[in-house]
Amino acid sequence: MDYDFSFFLLVATVVTGVIWGGYVAYLKSKGKPYDAENEPWLVEYAHSFFPVVLIVFLLRSFIAEPFRIPSASMMPTLLIGDFILVNKFAYGIRLPVINKKVIDLNEPRRGDIVVFRFPKDPTVDYIKRVIGLPGDRIGYFNKTVFVNDMPVAQKPVGIYEGFGQGQDMSGAVELNEDLTGVEHKILVRQEAPSVEGVFVVPPGHYFVMGDNRDNSNDSRYWGMVPEQNLVGKAFFIWMSWDWQHKGVGFDRIGTALK
Repeated sequence: MDYDFSFFLLVATVVTGVIWGGYVAYLKSKGKPYDAENEPWLVEYAHSFFPVVLIVFLLRSFIAEPFRIPSASMMPTLLIGDFILVNKFAYGIRLPVINKKVIDLNEPRRGDIVVFRFPKDPTVDYIKRVIGLPGDRIGYFNKTVFVNDMPVAQKPVGIYEGFGQGQDMSGAVELNEDLTGVEHKILVRQEAPSVEGVFVVPPGHYFVMGDNRDNSNDSRYWGMVPEQNLVGKAFFIWMSWDWQHKGVGFDRIGTALK
C-alpha cells in the first residue's frame, strides 16, 4: 500500500464521515431531532468537510487526476510547468490506494501518453509515451525506433529553440515521428550518446520512452512498465506556468495531448 495523497484523502473521508454519521446515529438512538444549527464544533467541521473530501476523493480516484510536469523528458510535447489531467478510467477501474483493477476497459495503445508508478520506486509517478505493447520487439538504433523490425517514420521539422529542466534544448533536432498512426514531435541530439539495442516486451508490460529522446530516463535504461503500475492516460493541459518568462503560458492552456 502506498501512503500517497489518495490514502490521506481516504482517511479524511472516513474520519469526517464517521464523526458526522456517528453523531446523527447517536441523536436517532436517543430520539432527539437533528439540529444542524447546534452541532458540536467537531461535528460541524466534519459535516462541512465530508461532502467536499468525498467528492474530491471520488473524482481523483475514478475520473481524472491533476499532475504537474517536473522534468524535460517529454519535450516538446510537454514542458516543465505544464499542469495536465490524467484519465483514471481509460485503462480500467482500479480501487484507490491499493490500486487493484476491478473492471477491465481499454488497454494502452501505441503512442498513448501514460502516467505510471515508477517500477524502481512506486511512490514516484513518471510520464512517458507508450512505444511497445506486450509481445512487441522494439529496437532503437541511430536515434530511430523500430517496431517489430520496421523503422518508425521520421520527418525533419527544424532546429528546436527552447529550455527544459534547467538546460537549453536549443539546437536539438525536432522531428515529426509517425508511431504507426500516432504523429507527434520528438527531440534528438545527434551528437549525444544513447542506449541502443533490441527489447522484447513481455506479456502484461509496456515499453515507454520520452519524446525528448536524449534527455529521458525510460525503458531503455530500467526496463518495462508492468500493467498494474499504470495510473492513467494524459489527455489535457489545463494550466501552464512559463518558468523562463515567469508567467502563465496562455498559449498552452487547453491543449489536447496526443
